[in-house]
Amino acid sequence: MILFRQSPCRVDADDNLDFHKPSLHEELIQTRRALENAYSGFDNVTDPDLIDCYIYEVNAVMKRYKYLLEQAAKNNLQPEETYSETYQTLTLSN
Repeated sequence: MILFRQSPCRVDADDNLDFHKPSLHEELIQTRRALENAYSGFDNVTDPDLIDCYIYEVNAVMKRYKYLLEQAAKNNLQPEETYSETYQTLTLSN
């Protein structure tokens, strides 16, 4: 029998860990891509359980995208020219 010793996870002060917090713009881009992926997945499945899964995923990502757009509006961030059409055409219902 092999036993594994559990040791606590420690981070020493000398470790150079880079915790990069994405900017709001980067999060918007990532979330928009996740939304495109969720729609793509939804379009390509036929199993009822997977359809339900993608419906929930689309709704969850849409809510995150809406939240991020609201944060961008609060911070008076303007979308880049290439993405302005995407921001303007996206509509959400409550």
